[in-house]
Amino acid sequence: MALRPEEFYDHALSAADSERRLPLARMTGWEISPFEQDGLRVAPLRPPVLPEPARQGEDPADCGACRRQSEGIWFGDRWRLDRIAGVGVPLVLMLYPREHYDMSDLPDELAAELGVLSTHIARHVEALPHISRAHVYRIGDGGAHLHVWFFARPEGQAQLYGSWMVVWDDLLPQYPADVAEADAAAVADALVASYGGRRNGAGEPPPAPPA
Repeated sequence: MALRPEEFYDHALSAADSERRLPLARMTGWEISPFEQDGLRVAPLRPPVLPEPARQGEDPADCGACRRQSEGIWFGDRWRLDRIAGVGVPLVLMLYPREHYDMSDLPDELAAELGVLSTHIARHVEALPHISRAHVYRIGDGGAHLHVWFFARPEGQAQLYGSWMVVWDDLLPQYPADVAEADAAAVADALVASYGGRRNGAGEPPPAPPA
């Protein structure tokens, strides 16, 4: 059985100093770290907060993802794909189910579609010129409506390898929007050809959400 919240906190504090600061992560010593270890320190570890605050959209009536059903670069009958603007890496896409589900309550049929669809999206992102890898993330702490991230890693930027890339994305200047829009359209067109659905802006309105 997993440790209770207070047990986990006490266990973590056993490795902390008198200010509740843990040692620097091993990751900060990696060559791909965006930070130098000299002068870097860990924030004090805060006690658990119980009950946890509700995520955005726990109630479908207040869910922003449900309200944005018409927004996206690609639409299927049960999924939509959108581009996230204002990022530092070449392209960030987000995939949502059209209906209000999280990962833990996603029906098996949609879960199977998610696996195939995510593979198609990653394949098309990696086919873009000067893109080496598609990083795929599902976290779920901020929003209750399932959303899967796709980050395009730029070719040749070795410091952007691995799990630090999302931090580098936040540090980098905003990527040119016109280039990102063109690459997003190329991914959407390739997805229509390989998986189906339709691209936004292709002359047809997005399909209606499932009843």
